[in-house]
Amino acid sequence: MAIAIQPQQLPSRSVINGTWVTKLVISQIPPKEVLVFVSLGEKIIATSTYFGGNETDHQALLAFKRQITRDPENVFSSWNDSLHFCEWEGVTCGRKHRRVTVLDLSTRGLVGSLSPYIGNLSFIREIVLVNNTIGGKIPDEVGRLFRLRVLWLSNNSFQGEIPANLSHCSNIKILRVGINDLSGSIPKELASLSKLEFLALRTNNLMGGIPPFIGNFSSLQVLSAGENKLSGLIPPSLYNLSSIIHFALYKNKLSGSLPTNLFLTLPHLQWFLIFENQLTGSLPVSLSNASELQYLEVGMNNFTGKISDNFGGLHRLELLLIEDNNLGSGDDDDEMNFFQSLVNCSSLRKINLSQNQLKGQNLFVGSLPSEVGNLVHLKELDLSENKLFGEIPNSLALCTSLEYLCLEGNLFQGEIPTSLSSSRGIQVMDLSRNNFSSQIPNFLEKLSLKNLNLSFNDFQGEVPTKGVFTNASTISLIGNSRLCGGILELKLPSFGSVYKGILGEDKSIGAIKVLNIQRQGASRSFISECEALKNIRHRNLVKIITSCSSVDFRGNDFRALVYEFMPNGSLENWLHMDLETNMMQVEIRNLTILQRTNIAIDVACALDYLHHHCLMPVVHCDIKPSNILFDCDMIAHVGDFGLAKFLLRHTNSKESSSIGIRGTIGYTPPEYGLGSEVSTKGDVYSYGILLLEMITGKRPTDSVFEGGLNLHNYASMAIPDGVMEVMDPKLSNNVDEVLGNHNGCLANKIKECLISMVKVGVACSMELPQERWDISKAISELHLVRDIILGARI
Repeated sequence: MAIAIQPQQLPSRSVINGTWVTKLVISQIPPKEVLVFVSLGEKIIATSTYFGGNETDHQALLAFKRQITRDPENVFSSWNDSLHFCEWEGVTCGRKHRRVTVLDLSTRGLVGSLSPYIGNLSFIREIVLVNNTIGGKIPDEVGRLFRLRVLWLSNNSFQGEIPANLSHCSNIKILRVGINDLSGSIPKELASLSKLEFLALRTNNLMGGIPPFIGNFSSLQVLSAGENKLSGLIPPSLYNLSSIIHFALYKNKLSGSLPTNLFLTLPHLQWFLIFENQLTGSLPVSLSNASELQYLEVGMNNFTGKISDNFGGLHRLELLLIEDNNLGSGDDDDEMNFFQSLVNCSSLRKINLSQNQLKGQNLFVGSLPSEVGNLVHLKELDLSENKLFGEIPNSLALCTSLEYLCLEGNLFQGEIPTSLSSSRGIQVMDLSRNNFSSQIPNFLEKLSLKNLNLSFNDFQGEVPTKGVFTNASTISLIGNSRLCGGILELKLPSFGSVYKGILGEDKSIGAIKVLNIQRQGASRSFISECEALKNIRHRNLVKIITSCSSVDFRGNDFRALVYEFMPNGSLENWLHMDLETNMMQVEIRNLTILQRTNIAIDVACALDYLHHHCLMPVVHCDIKPSNILFDCDMIAHVGDFGLAKFLLRHTNSKESSSIGIRGTIGYTPPEYGLGSEVSTKGDVYSYGILLLEMITGKRPTDSVFEGGLNLHNYASMAIPDGVMEVMDPKLSNNVDEVLGNHNGCLANKIKECLISMVKVGVACSMELPQERWDISKAISELHLVRDIILGARI
């Protein structure tokens, strides 16, 4: 009988009748029997024992467990000797042979690496470890698992190359290793995986060309290799994958053109995603035959020519995104006729034919056909930067699901049709840079608009004053010289309206805050309060230049403060480029890790001064990104300090409850909602949330925070190994650029800095006030972080 010694199995010791006994377990074939050599002194006794399973599998699972360094859900609590390993959580065994056939520990928050002993699970058919933080290389030993059908390692931290010897897993049907940090090329050895049905490689760093042998996988239904660095032509063999449903090669460096018969040779195609490449030529005329197509995303390429005017057979089409190409001739008045054929696309939710300022434009000419009203499920319509003319058709109001409408940069004229008054679901409307005229209709006040851009048209008359028009940060009216009323406010904090003004003979620019205080008779105390505020001086506080107290024409007190003007806007605008700014085509700005650290220190120093170094402690009560302003040198200044105390004294109780104590949702400490007095610890909480927002890029009111999850918990759970995963993508891009020409030592330093900053944010935003750090401790920690960054020359 053949004997296979397992090198990973160490002798175990136990005591029998007071004597140490050493057991060396050697597995045999068949797997259910083993020989146990028992050593008593110098005597060795061989016995046969029945385990009801295989010790090799047992030891392989234990080796897997040892490589996991963090188990937040306590998955491995069942992985002990009190249960047979087939009963362990995430493990499935065959009924007869009691060998491991499935290992499924998906979405458990596991951190660590994948043990090479995984290759000893010789009967395993499925390995599912998706949505964890398992890193290191994918072990070559996985290639020994010839029974493997499913290998699903997506959304982890795997590095290195795809193992070439996966070619030995000839029975594999599902190979999913996307959203990792894999590099190198797609191994040519994978050509032997002829049974593949699902190949997912997206969001890695794979380079080189797409191997033509993928076109030989006759059962392939999903090909997902987007967001890599693949280059060259798309192999013609891929267009013969007649079973393909999902074809996604977006965000690569692919070139060449598409065959005219593409949608004939791929009859089952539902998703065709090739945006952000370097593809040329015209869109295939066979597009009209893609009867199963749901998502067509070909934007940000260099396609030319006309769009097929026969979409009638695409009944299942949901997304039509062809923006940022060179489609259209620019001189044919009938180029929008294809819209009429979209009538039968009753599932269509999003249309984008717009341009991107980085890469040319589509040049569609014509009017917007009235048939657009038949798209009752349409949620987003973006036709910006074309040459469309005429009036907005009244039928657009029939798109009752419409939430986003962008017609910016065309030649539309006339009035905003009153029929749009029924579009109660619309949230964003951009009609800027057209030729609209007449008055701004009052019905816009009643819509649930979050952003409205009417700039650079020819509107006239009074500006409405309710609804979206009450917030200057959500509306743009610039470039309409015949409008009156509704003075455009700066996008600055609460407690009143802020205007940009010219001061005195030197023509200097100031920010004038008109306070919303309706109570009469408070002018004298207002002056004394302002004199005290004017004496507060710190490099990280917005300087108060002067104050104004008078009476308006209604007899109400008029009170205003004049601040120094901050030309670089607010932290809110830098972290979350708002829709209006994007519409104005201002260059998208980003903050580096050093800038974010400096800002965090600047804000903390301002709070430290207010809390500990003023004659009386000043509690801000509304620390948030829109209250952090930047001068010309990008030094952060905190605005609105001291106003909370003043407003609480001079407004009625209802106003003070909403303005002074509760601050802004998401940044207000939980104890304020329970009636606690304002305190410096409340400011520290708001600062902690602000710091976490700077690192993650997520507002505390982000839609992902539900079911008990909040920004504090989200960041806390990421410490330490998940911090890089929750980082703001814009910050991540900056870090990637910095690391491009450096070694792993620098990467570790950056990670340490980010972990430290998240720890400070978490420590400052603890739920209980007494558990929060003092702001001075946060400053000390952040100075250490900055020293590391400067020392590493990041």
